[in-house]
Amino acid sequence: MTEDHFDRNDGDGGVRHAPPSPPSSPPRLEHPVLKALLGAWALAACSAEETAAVEEHLGDCGACADEARRLREAVGLLQRPDSLDLDPALRTRVLESCLERRPPRIPVPDWAMSYDAETARLDALLQDFGDAEWHAPVRLRWFRGRDATSRRTTVAGVIAHLIAVDGLVAIALGLDDPLGPVTGATAGKPVGSPAERTEAFWAASHFPPTRSVRGPWREQTHAVVRTASFTGGGASRASRAERAGGGTMPVSYGDFELPLRDALVDRAFECWVHAVDIAQAVDYPYDPPAPRHLRGMVDLAARMLPSVLAERRRAGLTGPGDRRHLVTAGRPGRSLRLEIEGRGGGEWLIPLDSPAAVGSADHEVAHVALDDVEFCRLAAGHVSPEEAAAGQVGDRAAISDVLSAAASLSRM
Repeated sequence: MTEDHFDRNDGDGGVRHAPPSPPSSPPRLEHPVLKALLGAWALAACSAEETAAVEEHLGDCGACADEARRLREAVGLLQRPDSLDLDPALRTRVLESCLERRPPRIPVPDWAMSYDAETARLDALLQDFGDAEWHAPVRLRWFRGRDATSRRTTVAGVIAHLIAVDGLVAIALGLDDPLGPVTGATAGKPVGSPAERTEAFWAASHFPPTRSVRGPWREQTHAVVRTASFTGGGASRASRAERAGGGTMPVSYGDFELPLRDALVDRAFECWVHAVDIAQAVDYPYDPPAPRHLRGMVDLAARMLPSVLAERRRAGLTGPGDRRHLVTAGRPGRSLRLEIEGRGGGEWLIPLDSPAAVGSADHEVAHVALDDVEFCRLAAGHVSPEEAAAGQVGDRAAISDVLSAAASLSRM
């Protein structure tokens, strides 16, 4: 070995150490090579020497420095956060913030909001369904006369049913009938009741409905909300637009009519009821509507009870009693106080002897109290009048008639 590998005596008895080696400088690499290393550098995958060479180059080359910055930002986006679950309130906060800055150009009327909300909630439930969920069995339930009845279908079949019945609202708004080719309907002239339309739609399918029904159903709901919200139009459509804008346009259900504002609440109610049916079929929880939407559904059912009572009386479906009598339109008559508890509840005085009468506290003969969701289950035909959890005081025949009339609001 040479003497350079040993310490040397400096002549004064001391020891002189060999001087330290100078630090190694980054390898000198060509520009194309350094540019090719930027991706690996951004991922921290370069060797120490390559890292030093790249970083020295970035101080002299602006183009590569910009590219390196963009790559580092991209790497930051690729990093998996602790949780991919979004804050459940994020969508609401974003929408509220956006609407505060720029109100919608065509605001949705209050009476159409429950339909808009319930169809969106059901669509969110459906979006991750696989084939097994779409073919899960569902039993539709309702009351016919005094008897409970049902019809077996699938999740996809339920959405096909909603397409068929929502189509009645679409027709009233001047939109195409989704069942036109099936029923032979012409523009503005629907064919069949909700049940008949549904059976015709199911029968016309060569195969059981599949996930393919989701797109047409959602497109139809969007078109209905958009058209109901739109109140402009040319002179030839002024009358239709004005009635749509005020929610007074009649919507035919075959054997009865509802004004548009009530028809959309009715459709929101059925959408929620069937969403619960679907959620139960796939063992998934599903919450009731927002309180103000739930109250609108309860209010519609309560307002329809006098007419249903009269129809059941004509059909001989009410209980016996010798105190019933016709009341002059607009005059007070015997009444039942319907108390609905919960955030969607309230109180209604239901005239018992004539739909033209006015409910009166002075003529109250009975009082019934139910929870808001329980009342909706009764009106949906999902619980019988005898099984409904209702507090009852007063005329038993009147109470039975009103609870049975509420169950009769249900239909396929």
